Amino acid sequence: MKRHLILFATSCFLLSALQPAAAVTVVPEGNRNESQPGVPAASAKRTREMNTTYEAKYQKIYNLLKTDSKLRSKIASVARTYGIDPVHIVGALVGEHTYNVDAYDRLQTYYVKAISYVQQGLSFDYQGETIGDFVKRPQFSACAQFKDSLRLWTCREDVWEQDFRGKTVGGKRFPDNRFSAVFFQPFYAGQSFGLGQLSPLIALQMTDMVSRYSGLPKLDADHAADVYKTIMDPDLTLPYMAAALKHSIDVYRRVADFDISGNPGITATLYNTGGPDGRARALADANAARLANGEEPLLPEENYYGWLVNEKIDQLRALF
Repeated sequence: MKRHLILFATSCFLLSALQPAAAVTVVPEGNRNESQPGVPAASAKRTREMNTTYEAKYQKIYNLLKTDSKLRSKIASVARTYGIDPVHIVGALVGEHTYNVDAYDRLQTYYVKAISYVQQGLSFDYQGETIGDFVKRPQFSACAQFKDSLRLWTCREDVWEQDFRGKTVGGKRFPDNRFSAVFFQPFYAGQSFGLGQLSPLIALQMTDMVSRYSGLPKLDADHAADVYKTIMDPDLTLPYMAAALKHSIDVYRRVADFDISGNPGITATLYNTGGPDGRARALADANAARLANGEEPLLPEENYYGWLVNEKIDQLRALF
């Protein structure tokens, strides 16, 4: 029964595509919240420990974008390839480097770090069990039917949550933590993932789309160094950022009947939280219930991260 539930959850966005098209509501610009939603304590702690402020961190990433014309050109080019407004990419960059990590002053630093990852013997594993061996466990058998990377790795993430997270399986205890944190952070939890702060798991999910749109080689979880180089190298990570943002826009239109392409605060929020498929489905279900009760539908809302992006939107748009 659990296998069927996981299969259903992973496939729901495909099923929704077969339903009659509903009217798509354009989400207006700006924030739905008058004041900024609360910033997580972990973000505040990191900022204090770095002896800086959110405003100082924002100014640092903004100045990098403003002074590096090559970076802006790369962002604009990638945005055209994926059919999105470049401000979505900029918004994700601003949010990550304001609330999660501090930006480096020079783009070249990211290239140097990307090379350093290739030189290290990395692997994705937990207590000696590689991710390649782990996903061969019978619990993942329902995922075998998915050939595209997004549905395959989403299914595997669902199985982790259902069958392994915080549980003992076959005599082995697994942490009560996210799939990406347990298997895809070989150094330490919360480590930096380059300019776009992408997790290896998101990169693996998006690799088919990036290969199709940008012609880059597909990533393989058994080659961790290649994955890390990709998310550290600005020339390679920007297409993955664009793919993740495009997917959020597409899935909210297809599943929740909302066009969020004109609200970078919403796409930045989804870039921050992850899980756009599940969030779109939850919003669609909530609005279906509200419609049945004669209530107005809920619009997608920004979190603290997306709120800042919308608050600074004029300044960010002026970069292009």
